[in-house]
Amino acid sequence: MFDIGFSELMVIGVVALIVLGPERLPKVARTAGHLFGRLQRYVSEVKQQVKQEMDAEELKKFQTEFQGAKDAFNGVEQSIHNEAKETEQHLLRAVDIEPPSSLDFVEEPVAHEATPHEPSPQLELPLAAADSAVQASPEAAPK
Repeated sequence: MFDIGFSELMVIGVVALIVLGPERLPKVARTAGHLFGRLQRYVSEVKQQVKQEMDAEELKKFQTEFQGAKDAFNGVEQSIHNEAKETEQHLLRAVDIEPPSSLDFVEEPVAHEATPHEPSPQLELPLAAADSAVQASPEAAPK
């Protein structure tokens, strides 16, 4: 802050010794030291308070940013929920089914295991119908 060298301090000390005298110089130096210490403590307290205010202001800024992000997330969540409800209503109207009273319990269909050696009756029916049609009209069969 101040650029005071050793030679300048010596000049100030000699002038203070001449002006104040040897009896009062130690008392004045002690008082000046106490005042200088108080000044340093006051400056450090002011610095600390300014830093706390800056941190509090920064935290408030972060809080508003997070609140904005939270609101945006809630808005997106609500829009997704609304779109899901609309899609559900469209699907229910398309199929003409009454909406379920509760979506907590959805019964899953039981899967039946097909045996590998036994053909499915749905597959046999069209083949059997096609074979009987070919046998009934031999002229319609491709050559």
